[in-house]
Amino acid sequence: MKSICGIDCTTCEWNTVCKGCAESGGRPFGGTCVAAECCRRGETALAELKAALIAAFRALDIPELEERTDLNALRGSLINIPYTLPSGQTVKLWDDDRIYLGSQIHKKGSGRCYGVAADETYLAVSEYGGNGADAEIVVFKRWN
Repeated sequence: MKSICGIDCTTCEWNTVCKGCAESGGRPFGGTCVAAECCRRGETALAELKAALIAAFRALDIPELEERTDLNALRGSLINIPYTLPSGQTVKLWDDDRIYLGSQIHKKGSGRCYGVAADETYLAVSEYGGNGADAEIVVFKRWN
């Protein structure tokens, strides 16, 4: 299995259901992959996007995000947890079959985590308990 961005697909838990992005044209689960799209634009495009996203996350003034130095390629279905809006409506922010850049960061002094996720246009920070329980949107905005 070959990837476009250089990720070792053999260590991925999805490698039995995914053909790899090279074989699928950068669409391993049907949706596009942010990392593959960047790599097609040039050798340094993915590193540049990650650096810009990390700077954008740090600019949000959330102390735990200041320590973030890298982002991982994550399948949308892993990060697409439901959020309840003040109106009572439940929403999801991402496409389950797309690959985004993101990470999970433990919130200091708490049993909760921050989840950060982004693509070329939007970035999100959420806070949640174990297994995505009681998820809250902290930030969801157009960043680019």
